[in-house]
Amino acid sequence: MIQEADIINLPCPDPVLSAKIKKLHGHLKRLQSVLVAFSAGVDSTLLAVLANAVLADKALAVTAVSPSLPQSDRLAASVLAEKYGLRHCFIESDEMSDERFTANSPDRCYYCKGHLFRELRRMADERGLVALLDGSNVDDADDFRPGRRAAAELGVISPLAAAGMHKSDIRVVSRLLGLPTANKPAMACLASRIPYGLPLTGKILRQVDAAEDSLRKLGFTQVRVRSHGDVARLELPENELAAALPEPVRTSIVRELKNLGYRYITLDLVGYRTGSMNEALTSANAGL
Repeated sequence: MIQEADIINLPCPDPVLSAKIKKLHGHLKRLQSVLVAFSAGVDSTLLAVLANAVLADKALAVTAVSPSLPQSDRLAASVLAEKYGLRHCFIESDEMSDERFTANSPDRCYYCKGHLFRELRRMADERGLVALLDGSNVDDADDFRPGRRAAAELGVISPLAAAGMHKSDIRVVSRLLGLPTANKPAMACLASRIPYGLPLTGKILRQVDAAEDSLRKLGFTQVRVRSHGDVARLELPENELAAALPEPVRTSIVRELKNLGYRYITLDLVGYRTGSMNEALTSANAGL
């Protein structure tokens, strides 16, 4: 288990990053008691582990379970919580009951995060925990993220961003602490794989989750299966694109995804990038 002394004495050779760590430690200390929205990703894992080290039983990590959460992340949350001695629990998130979310407009994340943070705020209040935290970092401001508006409205605090930490900083600190998430590929809600305007259903989200899991089992490290109805558009890292074409890998991909219900399987030659569905919004706003 990581202790507060491990953070204070962390051997970081970069003085700028050391200052950020010190600022983050002080921020957590001043908050006194916290509930951390814990998705088991790179950012929230570091935040949950540090909060636990600094605040002990005054820190609670909570993972929201819904069809939008990959099954692999649910399992990872349990494993990480046990390994690092986190006070942790799961809750069922009910965003699928909100037609504003399932209609899959560009603002869907606003409604989803609104449901999540209101429930987490209720939990925090019931347990006498002062602050509600999420793992947003400085880089998150560069993407289209309506969920940040919901977080602001509901008073969610983002200590990593407040400390000036970028994703690269978070990976370095995670590595120094020996966290297994240090090199974990970026993850996102499964709804981000569905084009805006195509209604979200549990069936579609489970289909995407299973498709991505099958690709990871074939050895691909960073995977997005963008689901366009009966078309699966695969985004892989540029250096892994060629690996999808030789036999028997190509046949395995086709077989696995067709068994899941996709009729056509395409390889996006641009490769993996975050928020590719937002490219349609950018083009529309530019009048293209």
